Amino acid sequence: MASALTKKKKIGYAFGIFTESLIYNMFYTYYLTFLVEIVGIQPKYSSVVIFISIAWDAITDPIIGNYTDRGGVDKRKIMKLSLLPLGIIFIVAWTSIGAGFTSQTAKILLYTVISMLIWVFYTMYTIPYYAVVAELTEDYDERTSIRSLSSLLNAGAVGLGNVLPALVPTVAILIGEKYQSNSYAVIAAIISIMAVALGFICVKSLNGVYKPKPITNESKITVKDTFKSFAQILKLKPAKYFLLFVFFFLSASSMIQSNLTYMVVDCIGMDYDTGIVYVIISMVVSMAVVVPIVEKIAEKTDRRTACLIFLSITVVGEVIAKIVGLDAEIGGFKIMTIVAAALLGIGAGTFWTFFYSMGYDLVELDEFKTGLRRESIITALPQLVQKFGSAFGILMAGQLLSAYGYDSSNDTAGQESLITRVTDPSIIDGMENISTLIPAALLAVAIVMLFLYPMTRKNVNTLMTALKAKREGKEYSTDGLEKLI
Repeated sequence: MASALTKKKKIGYAFGIFTESLIYNMFYTYYLTFLVEIVGIQPKYSSVVIFISIAWDAITDPIIGNYTDRGGVDKRKIMKLSLLPLGIIFIVAWTSIGAGFTSQTAKILLYTVISMLIWVFYTMYTIPYYAVVAELTEDYDERTSIRSLSSLLNAGAVGLGNVLPALVPTVAILIGEKYQSNSYAVIAAIISIMAVALGFICVKSLNGVYKPKPITNESKITVKDTFKSFAQILKLKPAKYFLLFVFFFLSASSMIQSNLTYMVVDCIGMDYDTGIVYVIISMVVSMAVVVPIVEKIAEKTDRRTACLIFLSITVVGEVIAKIVGLDAEIGGFKIMTIVAAALLGIGAGTFWTFFYSMGYDLVELDEFKTGLRRESIITALPQLVQKFGSAFGILMAGQLLSAYGYDSSNDTAGQESLITRVTDPSIIDGMENISTLIPAALLAVAIVMLFLYPMTRKNVNTLMTALKAKREGKEYSTDGLEKLI
């Protein structure tokens, strides 16, 4: 590290979360709806399109992680190179160029390829973005602080990534009936401009605080070596619990998020324009409120404890929401537009505050056992699992929509106004399950895995003491590290 991490540098870095989060949230919340309602792909196939594209991205994670871990590779340059292609292909992904195709197969192939390209450039940005923190500092609380600041700004990014697409019906009116099927593309263009601009700010903020690793004999790492590294990392005792925690949380979160439109219109029973605004505002506010709270609790205890507390609140809340019913009212107001969204915000705010900083602890554990520092590879492995978890959640949401009997095949693709209310009680009940009970069950499994994850503050401090002695060639003890090694 060339110089101290000043507050200005930390803020500049934290703004980079907008690049990742704007793209991520618009895609995960609205792309299933876009493919079903605008392009005209059946729900069971739309979810497969998304699953394939994200699964492909999971495969590219280790390749990109492998490359950015090499000596002499500048993570800032990789991030910078990804920005413009990411912005352009993201806009293309939301155009209705395939809506007029009569063949479902042609539509599926077209949007699968486009989606795959999004995630390649997304990964080129995000892996270096997150991995670089492990190189900037090894301090337990400073890592939490950096990620907390980023997570707090992420609340705003989540809001923009969800609220702006909610304006699609308004945009459709403004641009006229002839072009209304490309209303999502207009919003995507706005989001892409912001994402690219803030990404450049982030890259610039790393000047003077980040220095690429020197070139060594180990710099030329092959993809085969990367998968060997994955195997070594998976042998670390804490890794399997952490990765399972990530998978099940993201499965639950993406299932809820991809079902938001149907939750608002069909389960809660509000007009889309009004309801989605309440939902997004509630989600963003709850994220912004929970981030500093969980950070303070983590400072007094540790990251795992804070995470366990607030994810448990989310699970209990989801079950209560199902019992009460998403169409519950207080004084004529559909209260679940606030409550259900706040539960998602509490869970998301907690997870994204700690996800990467918890993963950074594995960097030092890996170094202790192997003598190697593999920040990008260790960032790539959880991201790989994250992508599969997210893809699985969306896949299940689409498959469940079909299983519960929802079919938009009678709609005419390309008209936003066709997001209409379902009247069949069994379909509505199924949609409600996709937003409550099913993700609650997945979250419960995630909490069990997190409880078994042994990287507490006490254990990490013990590890760092032993690692420091090992680096200096001094005698060290492994007492107290039995759960880690």
